[in-house]
Amino acid sequence: MKNKEIYAFSNVPPELRPREKLLAKGPAALSDSELLAILLNTGIQGKDVKALADDLLGLLDRNKDIPSIEEISLLQGLGQTKACAVAAMLEFGRRRYGSFSARIKQPIDIFTLVRHYADRKQERFISLSLNGAHEVLAVRIVTIGLVNKTIVHPREVFADLIQDRAAAFCVAHNHPSGRLESSFEDDDITERLSAAAKILGIHFVDHIIFSETNWWSCRENGKLKD
Repeated sequence: MKNKEIYAFSNVPPELRPREKLLAKGPAALSDSELLAILLNTGIQGKDVKALADDLLGLLDRNKDIPSIEEISLLQGLGQTKACAVAAMLEFGRRRYGSFSARIKQPIDIFTLVRHYADRKQERFISLSLNGAHEVLAVRIVTIGLVNKTIVHPREVFADLIQDRAAAFCVAHNHPSGRLESSFEDDDITERLSAAAKILGIHFVDHIIFSETNWWSCRENGKLKD
């Protein structure tokens, strides 16, 4: 009864439960929330591990840097012990894999790095800082928008790029609706970012819109030109 109450996957077919799915398909097949659910292992009375994982994911999405143990432990159900485990996991990942070796050559390379955000119910506007060889220096969520709209200003994008001393950059955002083409607002921010990039001398590689299975490139569709 305890596992059924706090784990929240008892009604899910075994092959779709996070741990079983991990064993069968590997970690790349799991969503961010599923990975965190495995790390947290259990929830608390009145709040199952899936809800706890979703809350933690929201906190991580809202922070550009690794949250402090104090911030993590403020989440209901995450005491100091679990907060320490989460912080240790995040720091180890940063030390071991924080320097991205990926190189952006085409839109699918961007999609590969951001597709795990596609299951979010709100739009995430994401910036990728690149060096002169278009190798990835950093991937950050710039803003979190409404269900079907992201509000972003060029200064928020370029603040991080300048801090990274980036020579180039890409941006991407998910469409929770699954529609893969740019809106008027998307075209507007692409044009504004392009104009600012030219002034600052930072090459604007592409802006992609993505779902869980596919992407749409502003450059390939003539919305972004040098």
